[in-house]
Amino acid sequence: MPEHRLVGQQDMGIGPIMIMDGENTGAGATEGVALPGRRAGLLTRRSFLVGSAVGASALGLAGCVTTDGMSFAEASRVYGPVPDEKFPIPAVDVSKVDPKYYRRTVRYDTKEAPGTIIVDPANYYVYRIEDDGNATRYGANVGRDGFRWSGDAYVGRKAEWATWTPPKEMIKRQPEAAKYAGGMPGGLDNPLGARTLYLYQNGAYTLYTIYASSDAESIGSGITSGCVGLLSQDMIHLYSRTPVKTKVVVLPA
Repeated sequence: MPEHRLVGQQDMGIGPIMIMDGENTGAGATEGVALPGRRAGLLTRRSFLVGSAVGASALGLAGCVTTDGMSFAEASRVYGPVPDEKFPIPAVDVSKVDPKYYRRTVRYDTKEAPGTIIVDPANYYVYRIEDDGNATRYGANVGRDGFRWSGDAYVGRKAEWATWTPPKEMIKRQPEAAKYAGGMPGGLDNPLGARTLYLYQNGAYTLYTIYASSDAESIGSGITSGCVGLLSQDMIHLYSRTPVKTKVVVLPA
């Protein structure tokens, strides 16, 4: 698979403007977001993730043949509540998710090693490569048209229930975000959700993440500024199987 340059913070001249778990990072999915449809004075999780950002447009590639899919009853179990978390996670309303985005095992021909994560933004899928030509496939939300990116990266660090701090550029445009200038603690309303994988390249954070989303209706759509969201239950599943240094490939057009 050819190498592709990942467009991120350094390309746009933006310095570290986000703090998660006490570390300076970039803005990722939440830099420059818009808040359409918000209730008066209230920032919703989904509205944090919608908007413009630093990124180069790119489309993914299709072509995988699925095996047997997940039934509605099985999906209701797989995406059921997770009560033992630090912040108990409610069940997903699976009726709001197209069944093609339910987690499943598919055939996937690739030269990438087992464990590699491949993101297909054009088709709203994330794959974890398994043995014997298979992959675990997850439905995802991705960057909006015009804000998608492509390239090879790796998981530089991981976090559970990370703190999110809005960048100063966002606060300037959307003053209601100022109340979180000191950081939004981890929780169900935090834009990063239960688990976060931070994508790095050449030792530097790229501003992009794979994160947990509680918004069932966002799966299969482009709403972020380049980051990739999985349903919380899927993200916990992927996170538990993904060590630091795991290769991540975001497919180009």
